[in-house]
Amino acid sequence: MSLPPILAHLPLPIIGAPLFIISNPKLVIAQCKAGVVGSMPALNARPASQLDEWLAEITETLAAHDRDHPEAKAAPFAINQIVHKTNDRLEHDMEVCARYKVPIVITSLGARTDINEAVHGWGGVVLHDIINNSFAHKAIDKGADGVIAVAAGAGGHAGVKSPFALVQEIREWFDGPLALSGAISTGGAVLAAQAMGADFGYIGSAFIATDEARAVEGYKQMIVDSNSDDIVYSNLFTGVHGNYLKGSIRNAGLDPEQLPQSDPSKMSFGGGEIKKAWKDIWGCGQGIGAVKAVTPVAQFVQRLRNEYEAAQARICRA
Repeated sequence: MSLPPILAHLPLPIIGAPLFIISNPKLVIAQCKAGVVGSMPALNARPASQLDEWLAEITETLAAHDRDHPEAKAAPFAINQIVHKTNDRLEHDMEVCARYKVPIVITSLGARTDINEAVHGWGGVVLHDIINNSFAHKAIDKGADGVIAVAAGAGGHAGVKSPFALVQEIREWFDGPLALSGAISTGGAVLAAQAMGADFGYIGSAFIATDEARAVEGYKQMIVDSNSDDIVYSNLFTGVHGNYLKGSIRNAGLDPEQLPQSDPSKMSFGGGEIKKAWKDIWGCGQGIGAVKAVTPVAQFVQRLRNEYEAAQARICRA
């Protein structure tokens, strides 16, 4: 199966992951101009009416860029929709996405046929993030075009499966679009993901440490100063297991080595404010050891490009 046209000719095989709170139009536009798919959660726009303003800004700015740079057009952008039942904004946000014909919709925490059909109705593509092969089957059975395999080491809500096992199992039966998430922060890791069978590397945490990301400076610097030993896996903060920076947990007065378990039935991803008790708990993946400085998005993507091409050259010489 070939890739959908919108994903078939990216300058780099990279999708920027939607980052809760952090992704905004400034980051998305910078990612797309640099040649990677930029994305943001619909729920980052608060109040809900702001989503219309943000999508207008993104679409108009990228259209102007393409007119001015026909030789180097921007990559498409994506909007992440939380499909969990607690998201009381889903219907509203989908209506706004329909008005702007959002090219790629990333769905999370539940696969729904009606959402997939709605996106297909305006010509968009749906990628659904999953943490195991069973969820991948459900996503495709319900009409998603592709899957994002969220393997061990990914930032935020992550699974525990090795990327080798997860990609191999999915590729046994699915030959459509497949992105791999989990500790990817170098161009070499992107090429490795492709060697395993994925089409794209899915990068989130490393983009937090960029000038355009809407994160406080302490968050960005903690990523620069940390490595995989500084990540803890817990379900305390949202009810779903995810990876977080130990330093932010300590700063909140908690012992990252002795965190209690949360009740998964209490998780909430609706349109209300994030739980204030956890507002300074910072999600992050295990790949941040490669992040050595806070840089503009364009500079970071150029580094990825250089590393990707260097890795290709090494393989050709081998």
